Amino acid sequence: MFLYQTLIGHSDTLYNLSHFHPDVQPGEQNSSLDERLHTYFFEHGQDGDIDYPRALTGALIGAFFAIFVPNLDKTTVQTINPEEIPEDRWYERYIDPPLDFSYAQQFTLTEMAYLIRLEACSAGRLKIVRMVTEIEACFNQGVFSAIMHIEGCEGIDPELNNLQIFYQAGLRSLGPVWSRHNVFGYGVPLVFGRTPEAGPGLTDVGKELVRACNQLGIVLDLSHLNEQGFWDVARLSTAPLVATHSNAHALCPSSRNLTDKQLEAIRESDGLVGVNFNVRDLRSDGARNPDVPLELVVKHIDYLVDKLGIERVALGTDYDGALMPTCLSDVSKLPVLYKALAERGYDEHALNRLARENWLRVLRKIWR
Repeated sequence: MFLYQTLIGHSDTLYNLSHFHPDVQPGEQNSSLDERLHTYFFEHGQDGDIDYPRALTGALIGAFFAIFVPNLDKTTVQTINPEEIPEDRWYERYIDPPLDFSYAQQFTLTEMAYLIRLEACSAGRLKIVRMVTEIEACFNQGVFSAIMHIEGCEGIDPELNNLQIFYQAGLRSLGPVWSRHNVFGYGVPLVFGRTPEAGPGLTDVGKELVRACNQLGIVLDLSHLNEQGFWDVARLSTAPLVATHSNAHALCPSSRNLTDKQLEAIRESDGLVGVNFNVRDLRSDGARNPDVPLELVVKHIDYLVDKLGIERVALGTDYDGALMPTCLSDVSKLPVLYKALAERGYDEHALNRLARENWLRVLRKIWR
């Protein structure tokens, strides 16, 4: 078995808990919720892509847990006639409307509470980590490290008051936007055959968010940010540039993927890219088809290593948030990837870097 203790840069397990699982309802306030959370994550071993039993099998010992707010009602998605939108604003054809702040803040608090309650009911098996030394201690003690992350900051007020509260609760990573726009900036639409160049950059409030994250020591995730916003962060931020779950646009022309120019900026900042397993961001045809050869995932890793250096590539995955390749369908399959990488010529030192050491390196540079 090719078992390497692994930290992944993105998972949507909290969204799965709050939105998809039939027995867990947002806002439920009784002891049965803790029992259901415990069963789902620590005992269930079958729903979703991540749970504790399969994490043990795959040697997954930590993950960024994304707090993501869905559209309140799918019927509110814009249905503008594409012919009415000029080509220079093509991205407006695919963007969902902004979220209501009150709804977004409440949903953010609910998912944040789920992670806190998971820690409380874990019997010491899971810990919300705030420092790299805590991650290292968890690794040594066999405790699962949970890094609190917000994907799309619709639940953060423009004055950034609750950012301070969320930081005290354990928040250590955030993406200013998901693939829609908000008061901070513009997300890149999920469109195949386009570049990330989709709309204006950060707003003035978004630029203040960058400065606040630098001051607090919060990772700024660029994965869903459009290209102009990316360059705004690159100019403003004093921290390494990080894309927690993205791939190479040169191999898969999804608007969510990074151009070579963006990869060069990440390299110059001594940042990091976490490889995304979403099939639509791997396949050269952009198809939503899980029949993806393992060699294609390795090809993306090879390309990123060539552009960034081995010390700036890690695993992002997007488990529980996207359609995974059949060969990497859940976290128990991670050893299959390491075996393929070893056969490609990656030695043990390189595999440990990809598995966790590169994440630890960049977190040491950013966290306070």
